[in-house]
Amino acid sequence: RKLGLVPSVTTIIGCAAAPALTNWKIDQAILSCLTLSREENETEQEYLARIKADAQEQARKAAERGTQIHAWVQNGFENGFNEKTDGYDYICSAMDTLLKTGMMDGHVSWTCEKSFATDKYGGKCDLHNDNYLLDFKTTDKPITDLKLWESHFMQLAAYREGLKLNAQCGILWINSVTAESRLVWAEEKDLERGWKMFDALLNFFYSKTGLEVRHGQA
Repeated sequence: RKLGLVPSVTTIIGCAAAPALTNWKIDQAILSCLTLSREENETEQEYLARIKADAQEQARKAAERGTQIHAWVQNGFENGFNEKTDGYDYICSAMDTLLKTGMMDGHVSWTCEKSFATDKYGGKCDLHNDNYLLDFKTTDKPITDLKLWESHFMQLAAYREGLKLNAQCGILWINSVTAESRLVWAEEKDLERGWKMFDALLNFFYSKTGLEVRHGQA
């Protein structure tokens, strides 16, 4: 607010409920309950606080792991890699997945971590060119069972609109344990729906915060 900055895509999407994320957090809390026994003379509030702290620690570790894998893959795209490169298995997996689609031949160039800002919002796209826009996501679930959710449609659509592209969009899933990867494309009808949802959340955000929309931004 003080610097006159615009909100990020993730900030705007965070205005809406995220059932899948909420369910994952509930699962972490349940797992903490199963692994942490109540100590002698520990009050109920103390026990609950310890369970919450343990669940939050597991979430923090998962987030850090995802950030690390993301950095490895980004480094591979930007700087190349060999067998001694950190995260080699993850980089190879991501590259191989894109190779199978024909998106990594010598005629296709990519831009990593491209930042942008409109008069209403800003963001940073993981990987894109004129024809394709991709975001990396990590998971500990089998990649064959993964699909895209409303938050993915909103994020991809907002990036595409912010970068002024007419590109095919998808999520590159990477398993944080096995390093397996899978590219899941978003259908155009879902991206159009995602943009409508994101635009509605933009209006909600500015109405709620009372911030003014900037004008004349690139």
